Amino acid sequence: MTDKPKSKATPSRPEGREAASDQKHRPQHRTTGWPRIAAGTVHSAVANEIGLRIVRGDYPPGSILPNEAEWSKIFDVGRSVVREAVKMLMAKNLLSSRPRVGTRVEPRDRWNLLDRDVLTWYAASPERLTFLRTVQEFRSIIEPEAAALAAVRRSQEQMEAISLACHDMGVARTLSERTAADTRFHVAILRAAGNDLLLPLGALIDSALEGLFTYVTREVNDLRHAQDLHEAIERAIRAQNANAARRAVRRLLGNTEAVIAGQARGGTPRDPDPQDERAAGR
Repeated sequence: MTDKPKSKATPSRPEGREAASDQKHRPQHRTTGWPRIAAGTVHSAVANEIGLRIVRGDYPPGSILPNEAEWSKIFDVGRSVVREAVKMLMAKNLLSSRPRVGTRVEPRDRWNLLDRDVLTWYAASPERLTFLRTVQEFRSIIEPEAAALAAVRRSQEQMEAISLACHDMGVARTLSERTAADTRFHVAILRAAGNDLLLPLGALIDSALEGLFTYVTREVNDLRHAQDLHEAIERAIRAQNANAARRAVRRLLGNTEAVIAGQARGGTPRDPDPQDERAAGR
């Protein structure tokens, strides 16, 4: 009777000199502190964590990421979970994968910057002031003319959506309520502009501007002034005065830019404070 051949165990990671050589080409990464996540959401959570690390610079463009076995150990999940997470990031153009090379971080100019998750990771990165200035520049190109179009084209239903969001900003009692209403206000104006090419910008508004509005609301001391600027936009659109709507948006953007510029001169943005939730209701 012949013995059955023993199956070869595949090592989960290189050992000895090979491991040391492999680690020279990879950024350092944490192996602890990862909480267990409920089934069904785990691959999205892993994708979120890896994506955030990429965008904040832990893994610069051109870096070779840890392999499936290493990610599996880092996050204490199965390889199939890691595989799905990597696929999600490849769909956002953050990663590419090649046989015998591994998974590589793509150049920044290939990233899908209008993707909701990528925008969220940017807003949470150490370079968020630079990101916020980029968002403001983009807004200055789009929003004044969108408001002017909305003043001319808006329907009564669209006007009601704009007015309701503006009202909700004024009566919000928490930072999160005010930020949500602020975001709805700007999305409603884009929709009322009546240009289909503006609609895909909803992802930018929902993600980038939500982070921007949260930041600005925390930093600004005079929320009444900010509310007045929004109400001026609402009145101009209601009066169907395109020029007044355009000017009102530019004044609002100028106020936001001043907040960002002032913070850039004074240091890094403040971390969230529990009192900020109550401050938004002043």
